[in-house]
Amino acid sequence: MKRKAIEKIPYLTLPKVVRKRTVKYVGVTALQEIAGEQHLFLEVYRNRGDAKEIPLVRIVLTKKDFGNYFPEADEWTKQKIEVDHYYDRGLIWNEPEDRKDFYKTATVKNILLNEADLGRIRKICTKKIWNEEKWWEYIYEHENNIVLTKRREAENRKYERRQRALKDRAKHTGPLPKQLILTRADRLYFHERHYLYYKKRGCRAQIACSKCGGVTDIRWKSGISYESQFEHLEEEQRQGDFGTCPMCGTRGEYKCQGKVHGEQERKIHLFLGQKYKEVGMVLRYIQVSKIWRLGMIAGEKGLEMYNASEELSGVEIARTYFYPGEKIQTDYHKHSYVDGKDFWDDCNLYGNGNINIEAAPVMAETYGQLQGTIFQYSAIREYAPQVSEFNPADYFRRYMQTPQLEMLVKMGLTEVVKKLIRCEYGIVKDESAKRLDKFLGIRKEHIRLLIRKHGDIPTLETLQMEKRMNAAWTEEEIEQLTETQLGRGQLEIVLTYMSLRQLLNRVQKYSGCVYGTGLSCAVNMLRKTATTYTDYLVMRQALGYDMTNTVYLQPRNLGEAHAAMVAEQNQKEADKRMTEVAIRFPNIRINYRKLRRQYFWEDEAFLIRPARSAEEIVTEGRLLHHCVGGDNYLRKHNEGESYILFLRQQEAPEIPYITVEIDEKQHRIRQWYGAHDRKPDEQRMQKWLNDYIDRLKSGTLGEEKVELQEAV
Repeated sequence: MKRKAIEKIPYLTLPKVVRKRTVKYVGVTALQEIAGEQHLFLEVYRNRGDAKEIPLVRIVLTKKDFGNYFPEADEWTKQKIEVDHYYDRGLIWNEPEDRKDFYKTATVKNILLNEADLGRIRKICTKKIWNEEKWWEYIYEHENNIVLTKRREAENRKYERRQRALKDRAKHTGPLPKQLILTRADRLYFHERHYLYYKKRGCRAQIACSKCGGVTDIRWKSGISYESQFEHLEEEQRQGDFGTCPMCGTRGEYKCQGKVHGEQERKIHLFLGQKYKEVGMVLRYIQVSKIWRLGMIAGEKGLEMYNASEELSGVEIARTYFYPGEKIQTDYHKHSYVDGKDFWDDCNLYGNGNINIEAAPVMAETYGQLQGTIFQYSAIREYAPQVSEFNPADYFRRYMQTPQLEMLVKMGLTEVVKKLIRCEYGIVKDESAKRLDKFLGIRKEHIRLLIRKHGDIPTLETLQMEKRMNAAWTEEEIEQLTETQLGRGQLEIVLTYMSLRQLLNRVQKYSGCVYGTGLSCAVNMLRKTATTYTDYLVMRQALGYDMTNTVYLQPRNLGEAHAAMVAEQNQKEADKRMTEVAIRFPNIRINYRKLRRQYFWEDEAFLIRPARSAEEIVTEGRLLHHCVGGDNYLRKHNEGESYILFLRQQEAPEIPYITVEIDEKQHRIRQWYGAHDRKPDEQRMQKWLNDYIDRLKSGTLGEEKVELQEAV
């Protein structure tokens, strides 16, 4: 759309302003040919005397494009005209200041100047609408059709580019050595396994061989007849044993006919890498399966074996392409249920049916293809013997991101490489570093230790902690500290009062175990003791003890000392809580006397009274192990929304028994519980509480107290 040429065309203006109050906008149209293409001009004016010269918006449409020019802002947009089908109303333009009151008015707010304007709109906007009174829907449908058409065209162009790239990748992908793959898989992974199916009938047996497919009868035990002594005897068949096929001489595993149900199948996956174009690589993910079948037929004596077979097959599942300057692309082998054909696609399936590429063995032919590619120095050949199975596509991805992978593999830091392949880069200090010590954030002198440990991650974390703490530890201290698994936060506090050597020696002494044994029980005891000891020292410091006192630093019994510190810390926290609730909820103590006169009641066995203070409610919750001491209950009691009452036994009036929450307005018990949120002697206590509520509502609690005093 030629915007500059459109802007030069004078505005249509309004020859006459419509004076109807219900009309807010007036549309005027004109057809204009620009550069050999017919354009529809729709100018929308506000129905005001001062707005007839310059339109609010000029909408310009052609058969294949549209645009909107706002004179006031001097800008072009691609906004579509708005139509609200839900409210059955339309708007000539989404003007923000007019949007708020639009839905309160009828569609008569938007009109065209005359019928000729509608005719011009119909000439350009050929798609029919149901109601021509809503003339703006012509514009909406035309613009929407243009947008959808352009979107489809863009999607088609994108799809065509993807298909061309897909065909190009397939064109430059070499042939798959299928026979080599099947032979290698059968020999290395299926171990050329064959089955000898058998069915015994007395002294004779029927044998079916999966290798040759033949079925024969043999004698495996001598009979009592004269002729049987001249027959050749075969070895006895037993489930799981190995024998020789009497027909082809193949060694196979015996499998009883009665234990065979259908076919038996085993699958494995392999990776094969091939050179792609000049310097790229394609990794081909292949599934190889072997199926053993036993053919059965109805005979005179029931089911009989009539043949056996085995089938070895392979199918390529996915291809991952690597080429410099291009995005890593994985193509997937799919099957169309429409035409029954297989095809390759550049995207995976959706949902639970997606194709997963798992770790699998890499064929040796892959390493010969690396020469001259971007991965010739990737050290994947050296990495493969260090692990049983891995995904070479993930390895190549990480190598392209982190070329230092070659250095890590050749140094034997297997565990570090595994972490990076899983994209766990938290162990890396500086990704751009070329030296190993700077790359991992450790001291240079400890690189040999990490190599001896094959990149053990706990050891690496200890070495990184040493560097961050600006410390210098011996190899023995590092190995022992790794065994304890103590963190930096614990060490920074404890090492203020002792050396690392002293800490490790004390942990060993308290645990009664020796470092470096490798026994799981000893390692677990050392770790538990180290955590207990450092926790004990941290609590000592937090409670303000003199940490230079050796009695505190080296308690005789660590378990008892730790338990004492826990109890003291809990008491300190409890005291802090008591002080806090007393300040936050003072009305509980202030209103106690008034509430006691209202809610107190007792008989021969029990008494019930309100809480004296917020501290008493907190204590009640701790002793009975329920939640009444929480801020919610304290707030409600403090504000008079509900009250906490204590039900006690007369023989022990100060020992918590049952806690009651009562509604202040309705005199209704919201809930009541004893220890651990249980209801002791539930039927009896529920009856007692029901009687209490009845007396509370009737106002006879005071009378009962008088009668009780007279009786006493």
